Amino acid sequence: MSQSARSRPRTANGFSLLEVLVATFVLTIGLLATAALVAKMIATGQSSKYMTLASTLASEKLEDINRWDPDDPQVCVPTGSTTVGSLTADVMQTTTCPGGTSGTVSYYDEVAIGATNGAFSETVSSTSNGSTVYVTTVHAADGSIQTTTSSTAPTTPETFHRRWIIEANSPVNGVRRVTVLVTLMDQSVQPPVKFQMSMVRP
Repeated sequence: MSQSARSRPRTANGFSLLEVLVATFVLTIGLLATAALVAKMIATGQSSKYMTLASTLASEKLEDINRWDPDDPQVCVPTGSTTVGSLTADVMQTTTCPGGTSGTVSYYDEVAIGATNGAFSETVSSTSNGSTVYVTTVHAADGSIQTTTSSTAPTTPETFHRRWIIEANSPVNGVRRVTVLVTLMDQSVQPPVKFQMSMVRP
């Protein structure tokens, strides 16, 4: 063997321990970032789902209020008042309209949403003669609709609380502004889901 062949340094094959540690660190950071991104996407998707349901429930309540006669206790503002109902507290009161009609009105309710066997169910709670009544409407996949009434609350986690307020002569004289606030009761969903919608009616 020649002298020049013996004096040449050997070339290293493979990775050193330091290179392996650096590569492992970089890979760990990348995997943690990916996991955080996936978790954020799941949370955002869940929040968006509930926000869509809340907007649908607000619109549904506004449509329900809009079907009442303007002189019905469900939608009239009593003489001497500028508002009835509340967005910050559950209000139930006897409302007497300027025309003389009177009735006990709850300006809040709860709605539970469920889906089983391809059917969509919606349960609305209300107070009748001092007792809570749950009316469940089931929309089946075949297009049929069934409604049942019960004194027992449904066992679904997707429950929304609705409150509404009716303001007289707002934004102008002669009209009423109705505002509905829908809140998801499940506190584990972050950020909290709240949706508010208004309409103006005569």
